[in-house]
Amino acid sequence: MDIHFLTYKLSLAGGILLLSLLIAMYATLLERKVAGFFQDRLGPNRAGTFGLLQPVADGLKLFMKEEFMPANADKFLYILGPSLTMLVALLSSAVIPWGGNLNIGGVDYSLQMADINIGVLYTFAVVSIGVYGVMIGGWASNNKYALMGAVRAASQMISYELAMSMAIVTIVMTTGSLSVNDIVAQQHGFNWNIWTQPIGFLVFIVCAFAECNRTPFDLPECETELIGGYHTEYSSMKLGFYLFSEYINMFIASAMISSLYFGGYNFPFMDVLGVSPNWITIIGTAVLFIKIAFFMFVFMWIRWTLPRFRYDQLMRFGWKVLLPMAMVNLILTGFFKLLFK
Repeated sequence: MDIHFLTYKLSLAGGILLLSLLIAMYATLLERKVAGFFQDRLGPNRAGTFGLLQPVADGLKLFMKEEFMPANADKFLYILGPSLTMLVALLSSAVIPWGGNLNIGGVDYSLQMADINIGVLYTFAVVSIGVYGVMIGGWASNNKYALMGAVRAASQMISYELAMSMAIVTIVMTTGSLSVNDIVAQQHGFNWNIWTQPIGFLVFIVCAFAECNRTPFDLPECETELIGGYHTEYSSMKLGFYLFSEYINMFIASAMISSLYFGGYNFPFMDVLGVSPNWITIIGTAVLFIKIAFFMFVFMWIRWTLPRFRYDQLMRFGWKVLLPMAMVNLILTGFFKLLFK
């Protein structure tokens, strides 16, 4: 392998890792500011200008908090749970195209870590492993509340991944590819999948809330019933890993929504700007992050607007509403593909 190519890939991987951690840090600040806005208060504003150093203070607090472990916990699994959850959250960004190609010194550099032809399957395979971190952490804690939260997480993920998978199948049917890069490339300009798959988008975004354990689907860590759910017995940076992974998953989910349904780095009138391809790539990447920021705001907006479901409502909604919607959308997509092929 060429040393320059290897250096570039390692630099890109490090950049994505650093960016994911920074976004996870400042998403916590943004969430508290959004919550303050909806509740008619200011939110954090003491640490640094406009509270910009609050995530740094929170991170230092987590590092300095007392580290404890339940007496009867399984030590290895207790540590493995949050570590696996964090690792899986970071791995899921590998196949997302953050932009087109940059030409530097006559060499094209792709802003995608790995362009594999089964990128969609890779993402959802990796994300589905995340529930093992939750299950392991809840079980290893030797706490009934934690175990109940872990069981809820597993059943919730199984229930909502079925509908999400069917929504993805309709995208694959319309584009003819499992590569995220190909799916984004086919949405050039304003030819976005949202225009042909509005039902699939609705199913996907609702399932994304459930997959990220965000309100109104945060039953695995429901504090009114389970104290803290699967991470009840965690403190310090082990708890920080669980919290950080939630925000990283929210960031990746927003990136996938933007890539699959809203054109990714494509934007209207990109062919008539009259600028160099490199500038188109840079603008496209900025547009993608604006889309991601919007959907992250939607995640926060919903959290501070809707109440939490009861567990029976959660299961009923997944099996009796979303799954039939996804199946009907799949059938309609197949029908129109045959009719207008």
